Amino acid sequence: MKRILLMLLLFSFTASATLANNRIPLPDTLTIEASAAPIVVDMRPYAATLEDVNGTLNISQVVHQSFSQNKDLFHANPRNNKRQNNCWLKFTIHNPGNNMAYWLLFAGWHDFMYWYVQSPTDTPKLMMQTGLMLDRGGVERWNHYAFVAEVPPHATRTCYLHIVNKSFNESPLVATLYNTNAFVKFQNTEEEGYRKDSVVILVLLGMLLVFFSISLINYIQLPDRSYLYFALYILGLMLFFALRLESKPYQLSFFHRWPMLKYYWNIPALLFCFYLMYLLFGSTFLNLKSRYPFMERVFTWVAAAVGGLIIICIYCIAEEQYHLPTIIYGYVYFGTLLPLLIMFIALARRSQHHPLVRFFLLGSICLYLACLGSFLLHVRPLGLIGALEELSAPTFLMIGGILLQAMFVLAGLSYRNKLVHVERTRTQEMLIKQLNKNKELQRKLNEQLEELVKEQTTEILRKKQELEEQRKIQLETEYVKKLTEIELKAIRAQINPHFIFNCLNSIQLFVMQRDFEYAQKYLSDFSYLIRKTLDFSRRNFISLADEITYLNTYLGLERMRFENRMEYEVIVDPGIATAELEIPAMLLQPYVENAVKHGMTNPKQSTGKLSVRFKQIASDMLECIVEDNGIGISRSRALRTLPQHHQSSGMEISQNRADLLNKMYNTEIQIEIIDKYLRNDEDSGTLVIILIPQL
Repeated sequence: MKRILLMLLLFSFTASATLANNRIPLPDTLTIEASAAPIVVDMRPYAATLEDVNGTLNISQVVHQSFSQNKDLFHANPRNNKRQNNCWLKFTIHNPGNNMAYWLLFAGWHDFMYWYVQSPTDTPKLMMQTGLMLDRGGVERWNHYAFVAEVPPHATRTCYLHIVNKSFNESPLVATLYNTNAFVKFQNTEEEGYRKDSVVILVLLGMLLVFFSISLINYIQLPDRSYLYFALYILGLMLFFALRLESKPYQLSFFHRWPMLKYYWNIPALLFCFYLMYLLFGSTFLNLKSRYPFMERVFTWVAAAVGGLIIICIYCIAEEQYHLPTIIYGYVYFGTLLPLLIMFIALARRSQHHPLVRFFLLGSICLYLACLGSFLLHVRPLGLIGALEELSAPTFLMIGGILLQAMFVLAGLSYRNKLVHVERTRTQEMLIKQLNKNKELQRKLNEQLEELVKEQTTEILRKKQELEEQRKIQLETEYVKKLTEIELKAIRAQINPHFIFNCLNSIQLFVMQRDFEYAQKYLSDFSYLIRKTLDFSRRNFISLADEITYLNTYLGLERMRFENRMEYEVIVDPGIATAELEIPAMLLQPYVENAVKHGMTNPKQSTGKLSVRFKQIASDMLECIVEDNGIGISRSRALRTLPQHHQSSGMEISQNRADLLNKMYNTEIQIEIIDKYLRNDEDSGTLVIILIPQL
């Protein structure tokens, strides 16, 4: 029994001794005299620590908390904590000398830092606050990260440093006490270390500014969305790298008044530049919509999704969830590695047929490899998640990749300009050739019309000879009928050159204005009208359906000539059988042409409106109404120097044709021209009512 009790006592003594040896004692008070003290003091052995996991403690509560010593809290290199860090450091300094001790404590560059000093008989007072997310101290803000520890002679001071890092990647956390001269030397060393990185960033900003200026100037000269998207991409990179200077101590600062801007444009900048703008640029630059429609749809969907992710990231930063954008970017980065590789392979297979693909592909591969290499360089020291966050602090490899990519893209844009210039030159040459052909066609048409008039004149003479040999009554009847028909054809021969002259003037106007696309469309429709005009000139009657098609084509040409400042409508009564009903050929066109001419010149109307309506008012009577909102007949005559009784040649010809048709076929075609202004002073325009009986 005694042996058992002895063993229990021995075991208890051994356990207590072991626990005593493992317990980390609280740090002692630093006793230091200003005159005899060393220049630099490592404060980690004298630092008591307290971690505020929930972030709810204030200074009045902290002074009553139990501090311990945690050496793992300090680290000399950047580290990913996998969580937010909210800690308190406590230092006690005693000055045994006869002079005031003045020291500067440096703990690193952190998001939020609060410095409290407490005398033995007083409560802690907030002496200073600073931080990367808080400091608005101007270009000299880096001098705010040294906290003053001032201890009177034969006195003791307790200092509290509250450090809050919202982001998971934490800058080096140290605790070093300097005197004034030593801290100045430390500043110079830090400045020299960061100066090389800052010089590289400033040179890069200068080159990006040149790229941005080139893109913007080219976009102004040639409104191509490729230049606009590339300019926005470069502008995003310029803002991104300019904000990187905010984390380079003692360097030139552009945005020191907005310390949070570098966090808002951190991960969102990577998504905006390397995904959103690059996808939009690639889709427009490669003309995927017409060449590769499926790839264009993929680019559009992914760009829309990235735009939504950018908004989500900005919202997370506003809610102080700084780790969520990094996680989102991690999913995007790893999720697009393989699809991007597949896209590169697909584009490489098409590069032989599309030279612009080569420039886009080479630039994309340079950026892809640079980002991947930069990421791999950070994986070993920082881990997977930490390496992703460090992509916002780009390496020289990533900067080189961005420059190469921008150079390839600019070369591709220059090559594309060359292709556009060649295509425009070729189109212009084709239009000139087509214009020459049209002039030749006009000459041939005039010759044909002259020959037609000669042939008809010869026919008249021959018919006269035949009529002289017949009986007087039959000769008279036959002569009147043939003479009327010949006059009708001659009148149609006058209409054709008049219309051709107006159309060619319109084509010449488009060519002079260098509007080649409209000129080409105008030429195509004009060719159709020439064929139909030649066809209709040989016929006395045509179907209403052909007349409607002819008028629609003619009015479409006129609307192109007036640059869409004209609106027209052709309304047909649903009960009319347009394919079966016939009307005189080329009877309506002069009135429609006259309505276009005067309907577009009304200064009170911004848009000329023309309406052609067909209505069956009786079983054997067709009513056609041509109405415009122009200046009207009376105002048009008042503005001209022609006689008051002057009438448009085309309208006069159509009236003569109607009279001849009435004589030949015993019809009663009635034409009434009404000036709407005479009926109503507030109204304007002309109303033409044509009644065409059915044979």
